[in-house]
Amino acid sequence: QLQLVESGGGLVQAGGSLRLSCAASGFIFSINAMGWYRQAPGKQRELVASITVGGRTNYADSVKGRFTISRDNAKNTVYLQMNSLKPEDTAVYYCNAQRAGRWIYDSWGQGTQLTVSS
Repeated sequence: QLQLVESGGGLVQAGGSLRLSCAASGFIFSINAMGWYRQAPGKQRELVASITVGGRTNYADSVKGRFTISRDNAKNTVYLQMNSLKPEDTAVYYCNAQRAGRWIYDSWGQGTQLTVSS
């Protein structure tokens, strides 16, 4: 079983920055990509950013140019550097892993809360 633990959230002023971390443990083999999702109150969980083992990245339009996803394979950790934060970024942020092109939905962590004040 794969375990994912998110951390690094908090309260930030608009325009500020924060870095989230996601530590993976357990069955970490054959992971081809990692990603960050977020879920705001009353909204569906959405994919924010992803990164493949080879380093190819993808971002949602809402965060492109502001967020950067990175991965440290040696530490089994994925990061999300968030800059120029907006109140609309307020959400619980989750990470996930992908095997064979599919997200492992049974490996959701508890998430980490980001609150951006105006």
